[in-house]
Amino acid sequence: MKKILFLLILPFLAMAGPKETVKIKTSAICEMCKERIEKNLALTKGVAKSDLNLDDKVITVEYDAAKIDAAGIRKVISETGYDADEVKAIAKDYAKLPNCCKKKD
Repeated sequence: MKKILFLLILPFLAMAGPKETVKIKTSAICEMCKERIEKNLALTKGVAKSDLNLDDKVITVEYDAAKIDAAGIRKVISETGYDADEVKAIAKDYAKLPNCCKKKD
């Protein structure tokens, strides 16, 4: 059975493009921020995995460079309502965040 599954999955593995990794500084604050950002990235075509470290607010994203690039990942994060390196959060999306997820100025 394992052999059959492997043979069925093999063509999809071969189609995957080169994996890249990027680290992006975010404006995330709490566990809710982490969940929101990681969920939106998981739904993004080409993103293999992501992990946000709340201590330093840096998210590490592994992605398929044939499907998305680092700029596209930053855009997804900004559309989620958070800063992503030099890309500022989209104002209308930031406004939708719970108060605990908003930057303390």
